[in-house]
Amino acid sequence: MQPQPLVLCAIESAARVYQDRPVVFFMKGFRDVDLEDNEKHTRYFPTLSSRENIYIFPLVMDEILKGTPLHSWYNKSNPEKERYWIHTLADSCRLALIWKYGGLYMDTDIITLRPVPCKNFLAGQHSKYSSNGIFGFSSNHNFTWACMESFVQNYDGGVWGSQGPTLFTRILKQLCDLPDFEDIKDISCENISFLHPRRFYPIGYGGWTQFYEVWDTFPTFNDSYAVHLWNYMNQKERRTMVPGSNTLVDHLYKNHCPSTYKAIQRNESLYL
Repeated sequence: MQPQPLVLCAIESAARVYQDRPVVFFMKGFRDVDLEDNEKHTRYFPTLSSRENIYIFPLVMDEILKGTPLHSWYNKSNPEKERYWIHTLADSCRLALIWKYGGLYMDTDIITLRPVPCKNFLAGQHSKYSSNGIFGFSSNHNFTWACMESFVQNYDGGVWGSQGPTLFTRILKQLCDLPDFEDIKDISCENISFLHPRRFYPIGYGGWTQFYEVWDTFPTFNDSYAVHLWNYMNQKERRTMVPGSNTLVDHLYKNHCPSTYKAIQRNESLYL
């Protein structure tokens, strides 16, 4: 019930950029509440409560996966024997949600800068390798259905990412012979746009500490729609945004999630 400040920043930044679309955040803490009472849940998060297009929904896996190939897999699974169960659940529900309802999925360590102009797209993490941390499809798209089928048929819970980036990459390569990225050009694969890594990963995994360094001149990220902050490493190294530090993450918060930034700056509670 107390998501990290980066999560609140991610939600706020998305809501500011996509003002004409609902931005939905799913939380396990609301699993027992009335499903029709969702609109009021933003009151628990003061920095989000003023944004009318943000909705907090309970994460009810059985409901989300119902009607998909993932439902029977979920019911037969034994979480105690799964090494990466939380990651696998996250991989499964994002596929089911986008297949059912369409739209854009984003991990909560992604700060949105500007709208993604493509409806059906995958994000390249590097050449010939797709991320599943951000993607978008129309409802009932054949790619998301093929991913769910392959998820079950080729399930390997002992390998991290097997049902995530590796799965997306495998299905994409079945559709197209992917070339290497050139310059900052995206790749078209049938009716799917495979977007250049700079669109969402302008700072790669190996350079993640740059977000917490002081910059004389901040990058414009003019070629990016959003910025992925590699939260696994942030948590592992206990790095946080410090207001006024003049670091890159300080700059991103200040400009793209100002309500969250100001609350942290004033040492106000982020939670009701």
